[in-house]
Amino acid sequence: MGPEAMRYQIILRHIEAVARYGSIRRAAEELAITPSALNRRIQAFEEELGEKVFERLPQGVRLNPAGELLLFSARRQMAEVERLRSQIADLSGMRRGHVAVTCSQALAPYFLPEQVMAYTAAFPQVTFDIRVRDRGSAEHALIDYAADFALVFGAARLPEVQIVVQAEQVLNVVIARDHPLARTQTVRLRDCLRYPMALPTAAFAGRQLLDAAVARSSVPRRILVESDSFEFLKGVVACSEAVMVQIPIGTPTDPDDRIVSRPLDARDVPHGVLSVLQLRGRTLPVAAARFMDQVVRALEARFVVT
Repeated sequence: MGPEAMRYQIILRHIEAVARYGSIRRAAEELAITPSALNRRIQAFEEELGEKVFERLPQGVRLNPAGELLLFSARRQMAEVERLRSQIADLSGMRRGHVAVTCSQALAPYFLPEQVMAYTAAFPQVTFDIRVRDRGSAEHALIDYAADFALVFGAARLPEVQIVVQAEQVLNVVIARDHPLARTQTVRLRDCLRYPMALPTAAFAGRQLLDAAVARSSVPRRILVESDSFEFLKGVVACSEAVMVQIPIGTPTDPDDRIVSRPLDARDVPHGVLSVLQLRGRTLPVAAARFMDQVVRALEARFVVT
C-alpha cells in the first residue's frame, strides 16, 4: 500500500471515530492525538475534498449527507480490501485475517468467548472485534460494513440483511443456586411470578416475550429492579430471591457458579429465535466466513436450528 493510500485510510479512520462518538474531543482520546490536531486534519481533508463532511453542532458534530456517503463507500472499500487480504493469506498458508462481529448481550459472557478461543487455537494470527449491540444497531453495522456478521436474539427486520440460520431459544429463569425454584427442572410462569423480578429493560427481546406471557396471565408480578446490564442483574439474583430471565445461550455454564438457570414452561412462554445474520449478497473474508461456519455448527450441536 502506497503512502497516499495509507494517508487516506488514516483520515477515514479518524472520520469514522468522530462520527461514532459525535465528538472530536472523545474521538481524539481514542486516537491518542489532541483535539486540535484531529480537527485540523479533518478540515484539511474537507478542503481537499471540496466538501464539508461534518455538520458542526453546539454540543458536537455529526456527519452530513456527503459525509455519510463518504463513510459508507470507504467501509465497503476497506471490507473488500480485508476480504482480498484474507484470501491471499489463506492461499499462502499464513491464515491471517480479522473478524468483526456484532452480538446481543446474551452472547458476550459465555458462548462467543468460547468460540473465539477455539478459533484462535487453530488460527492464532486471526484477530477479532466483538461489539455488543441491540438488534437494530447490529443490522445497521452489517449494512455499513462495520461487521462481518451478527448474532442477535430475534429475526432480521431490514431487507438488506439475510438470515443465515436461526436457533430456537426457550426463555430461562436465572436464580441463585439455593433458590426454591432451583429444585425444579422446568418452571411454570405462575411459580416464577411469586418472587420479585430483576428484569432487563423493555428493549430486550427476552423481556418482550415475558411481558407478553404475563399479560396473558392473571398472576400479578413485582419488579424489584430493571437494568440494561445482564451482569448487574445476575449479581442481584445471586444474593437474593429475585428472578431474572435470559435465553439459554446466555445462561451460566459453570457448575460452581452462584447462579443457575431453569427453562420456563413452553406452555406459558413461547420460544424465541437466535439469528445469525449477514449482509445480503456480501462475500465474507475467509477468516470471517470460517468463523461464522464454526458458530453455525456450534449452534446446530446445541439447539434446534432452521
